[in-house]
Amino acid sequence: MLSWASRFRLRQRIRASLWVVPLLGLVLGSVLAQCAIAAEGATWVPTSWRYSAATASGVLAAIVGAMVGLLGFVVTIGVLVVQQATGTLSPRYMRLWYRDRLQKAVLATFTGTFAFAFSLLRSIEPHAVPDLGVTLAGLAVAVSLVLLLVYLNRFTHNLRPVAIADLVGRLGREVLCRAMTAARGPVPADGAPALPDGPVTPVRSELGGAIQAFDVAGLRATAVRYDCVLVLTHPVGDFVPPGTVLVEVHGGGPLPDPRRVTGRIALGAERTVEQDPAFALRVLVDIAIRALSPAVNDPTTAVQVLNHIEAFLHVVGGAELRHRHVLTGADGRPRLVVPGRTWEDYLQLAVTEIREYGASSLQICRRLRALLEGLLAALPAGRRPAVRAELTRLDASVDRAFPDPVRRATARTGDRQGIGGGHRPGAVPPA
Repeated sequence: MLSWASRFRLRQRIRASLWVVPLLGLVLGSVLAQCAIAAEGATWVPTSWRYSAATASGVLAAIVGAMVGLLGFVVTIGVLVVQQATGTLSPRYMRLWYRDRLQKAVLATFTGTFAFAFSLLRSIEPHAVPDLGVTLAGLAVAVSLVLLLVYLNRFTHNLRPVAIADLVGRLGREVLCRAMTAARGPVPADGAPALPDGPVTPVRSELGGAIQAFDVAGLRATAVRYDCVLVLTHPVGDFVPPGTVLVEVHGGGPLPDPRRVTGRIALGAERTVEQDPAFALRVLVDIAIRALSPAVNDPTTAVQVLNHIEAFLHVVGGAELRHRHVLTGADGRPRLVVPGRTWEDYLQLAVTEIREYGASSLQICRRLRALLEGLLAALPAGRRPAVRAELTRLDASVDRAFPDPVRRATARTGDRQGIGGGHRPGAVPPA
């Protein structure tokens, strides 16, 4: 029986694959063709749906050739998307692009129509023509063309960096809300769980990889079953080498089979966004700093990405973040300790690299200041010291990059448009 981690990795591969759904379309097209052949001679089929053997053969052969050509066209578009995403956006975004359902639906429709038409073509005889199937094949071509137009329209608009930033930002906020709900649990006043006395048994990973997800419910149930507390030593997103301690088992009876624990922690070649909202923020920052590179030199794109980073930070700033989350069992006793990220972790990830790479850009300095000032005005008092520290670092970067007093004063003016939006004083609360 597959472990939870194996099932998770299998789901990831299926969601990221570009051949599973098209293969299902191929099989479905063949099955539907046999059904259409079996339905020949039905009285409800209109008499106008009649074709000669030569006409039917020509139509179906043309459909088969057209579907092969369209498949090649879509594959070519996919290659261009990969080149653009890795060259001007972020290679990390490709994990999200591979999951696009519309693309898989288009490929499945093309392969299904191909299999449907080819199966009918093989069944044509001089006195036996699948009239119903030929008509349905023509309708399938019409559906394929409509989907192709929708596909082209969508990717023409959605491949812009700002559209990708909006998509990734919304996904990150959704994942953050789910993660906060799953990790919600009581924490003692001192922030440390009351762990049982006795020896601590480490559970090590057999293989290395990036921690992609935890089976929170399964780990908690295991801890309840063996009357122990499981302490996870690494957060989602960390890369761990083989032999790393993944879990510390505190208290309890006989040590559970380590596979019962490690089988509920999914490791993979790279991070995923399922339980890792910081990965979405990582992708946003990658797009922004790629736009600030000398090869691209597009600070306006970085400013647009900062808009979505700011929206993400406002959601993070209002969430109940903890250095670690303690989940209890039905008896109210701590059973699972899951490491988390603090507000400082998210804020540092969001602004540090953009500040370093964009320190010489007036647009970036002004937009970053407006972002930080907006956070000061909107977030609770407990979040403000970290924001003020980032403002201090931004001031130091501006001082180093702009020795001229006039330009320095301009760079120290917050502007939500980078340049041209104007400064709105009075938004920053007193220290």
